[in-house]
Amino acid sequence: MRVDYALLTDLYQITMAQGYWDAGKGREEACFSMYFRDYPFKGGFAVACGMAQLAEMVESYRFADDDVAYLAGLSAPGGGPLFSEDFLAYLADFRLTCDIDAVREGTVVFPHEPLVRVTGPIMECQLLETALLNCVNFQTLIATKAARVCLAAGDAPVAEFGLRRAQGLGGVWASRAAVVGGCASTSDVLAGKLFDIPVSGTHAHSWVMSFDDELTAFREYARIFPKNCVLLVDSYDVEQGIRNAITVGLEMRERGERLAGIRIDSGDLSWLARMARRMLDEAGLEDCGIVLSNDLDEHTIKSILDEGTPVTSWGVGTKLACAFDQPTLGGVYKLAAVREPGAEEWTNRLKISESAAKLTTPGVLDVRRYYHDDGRIAGDMVFDVTRPVDGREVIVDPVDDLRQKRLAGKRYETLLAPLARGGRAVLAPEDRSAMAARERARAGLATLDETQKRMLNPHTYPVGLEYGLFERRRELVASLRGIV
Repeated sequence: MRVDYALLTDLYQITMAQGYWDAGKGREEACFSMYFRDYPFKGGFAVACGMAQLAEMVESYRFADDDVAYLAGLSAPGGGPLFSEDFLAYLADFRLTCDIDAVREGTVVFPHEPLVRVTGPIMECQLLETALLNCVNFQTLIATKAARVCLAAGDAPVAEFGLRRAQGLGGVWASRAAVVGGCASTSDVLAGKLFDIPVSGTHAHSWVMSFDDELTAFREYARIFPKNCVLLVDSYDVEQGIRNAITVGLEMRERGERLAGIRIDSGDLSWLARMARRMLDEAGLEDCGIVLSNDLDEHTIKSILDEGTPVTSWGVGTKLACAFDQPTLGGVYKLAAVREPGAEEWTNRLKISESAAKLTTPGVLDVRRYYHDDGRIAGDMVFDVTRPVDGREVIVDPVDDLRQKRLAGKRYETLLAPLARGGRAVLAPEDRSAMAARERARAGLATLDETQKRMLNPHTYPVGLEYGLFERRRELVASLRGIV
């Protein structure tokens, strides 16, 4: 799906780019980190997603002739062209040369740790900001919502079908992110083609309403799709719809076929599903499944299952594809270090805020994830790759320095991996696969303690700054504030 990524940005990114270029700072090196500050959906984790699209962006990042012509036509508020001819000529031949490192899609992640690190000429890093955040913020949000829904659903598969309610073509990437988060399939055929993910679906109420009666509609659908027959039974009266489905199911059995299931899309889903199960079992259709849909989310699903309702699978649309209860992840992209071209040493950069939660972290950052002996994750350390890690391996909560944890002696892995080198994507095919990311998310969620996955007031997973990094940040804050 072609996107003009060079112009998928805020205007101030391009004006700053001209500023860097004209001030002679265009080749000054910078390091930016992308992270989020708060847990989405008041939960205890997030599932990283959007890195495959980020790799696609790197591969196709160009200012086409018509892009340059458009920019040339923009006027400054005070009169005259906004951009200089020399700068526009530079953009016409512009190519990325930066390095990008990121967590792998499907990785379970937490606040205040870098998901993406971009290193290279400051102008390039700046130009990538908006599109990068657009990719990673949205898809991480949807993948996280999907993971929560699928955790609530347990062993029953979840199909995503929110495209019709999604925000435009972003719904295509939402469908992919939903599968990364754990959904078994999507109704989105374009997403299925583009991303090689499973698609599923049967029929809508309009199919039933197009016939003179419901039984005829069911019989025709079963005749045409005997190997994919799930009948929607709530177009008129649910109980009568179930009876008609049973009639068709028994007829299919006589032909050596099978009614795969019925779907209920309105009413008291729990009560109706239990009624349906009794009726189907009494008719001898114990192998006929029950699919529930209709504005479901993780909380509704949990409530239905807590009542002991038998459900074979779920269809989740609007509240998943639109992240209904939280519209954005709120991830940010912050300058963390700079250096002159050819220099070895980085100079730390830090943004001070009146809000402690918005204080940034300086350095060329990465994440170590530590593990308990039983395989559960023990804590994440944000550290500067250019400095040695303090031998105590102590992490300090970035917003509460009295909360500390020692992780020495535990097995660990480093989370950021190469996504682009020298402006060229190097992401391996297995790291672009939505299905591989889905498996990674499943395995990652299994390393969490159950208290960290609960829907209400989950236990907080320990993430902190490496002790030396914490001290350097504190010293830099004191210096910038003039505190002796």
